[in-house]
Amino acid sequence: MTNPFFLCTSARNFTSEMATVATSIHSFTSTFRSLYSPPTAIFPTSIFQLRLQPSSPILRSIVSIKCRVDGANTSHFTALGKNVRSFGIVSALGKISETEMVPVPEETEGNLPDGSGIYGIYDSSGELQFIGITRNIAASVASHRKKVPDLCFSVKVGLMDEPTPDRTVLTDAWKSWMQEHLETTGKVPPGNESGNNTWMRPQKKPDLRLTRGRHVKLSLPLEDLIDQLVKEKKIVTFIKGSRSSPQCGFSQRVVGILESQGVDFECVNILDEEHNFGLRETLKTYSNWPTFPQIFLNGELLGGCDILCAMEEKGELGSLLEK
Repeated sequence: MTNPFFLCTSARNFTSEMATVATSIHSFTSTFRSLYSPPTAIFPTSIFQLRLQPSSPILRSIVSIKCRVDGANTSHFTALGKNVRSFGIVSALGKISETEMVPVPEETEGNLPDGSGIYGIYDSSGELQFIGITRNIAASVASHRKKVPDLCFSVKVGLMDEPTPDRTVLTDAWKSWMQEHLETTGKVPPGNESGNNTWMRPQKKPDLRLTRGRHVKLSLPLEDLIDQLVKEKKIVTFIKGSRSSPQCGFSQRVVGILESQGVDFECVNILDEEHNFGLRETLKTYSNWPTFPQIFLNGELLGGCDILCAMEEKGELGSLLEK
């Protein structure tokens, strides 16, 4: 079998151009799939990582291909990427026992991915406490750490290849990790036991609707309804999609950040043409802000996703939201 990593000798000296990788990606994918199940070690290298930074619009993100050899006779492969289906590479969620364990970041979200997936949280003794399912891994882990810091020491993450995967796909992945743990230990993690509400988030608030229906006559102009809403509620976010299922990465990021802060906030789906008809254009005029999502705090426009992210990174967001 040809070594699929023939393009590099180590992670440190790999400098191949994307064009070279593109011509070899098909054969690499075939080899990757054949090796992944069951895993077979053929590399003497212990740990190395291959990163591709494509300039082609077909690949609009970095593809990371990580090979981790866990011993003399086993290895584990994971491919992570976005918009790379044309090359046939998709993320593969491995078993929980084969997934790398990393420390839970001390910062609000640290370096954990903010995409959809499943995760397992372990205490300081290495005991699995909870297996979760989420649309934002970083936000969920940060929320757990804030609520039960003594039980959040390390985490295993299974990241989905799609930004907004189908709920059934997420649920099946969660079930596979639960089943594996149950078969190994004979019991479910403590946090997943019936009646244990330590780890589970409360039911998410429903999204707000500005009207009773598209064809129902408004009692007030839409702009007045917007003004009334943002002044009555402390934090209001106008996003693409719903709170539980954002329809763009920026909206998902905003929801995740606010949830990780543990604050109460309202969501309005600007894509709901039945109950929020005309909201997108009216809101642009009202706020004098051309893009979405938009976050309002105490009746004033705070900004969009980039501003919220910047404030969080500087440590300014928490104190501002508490005012």
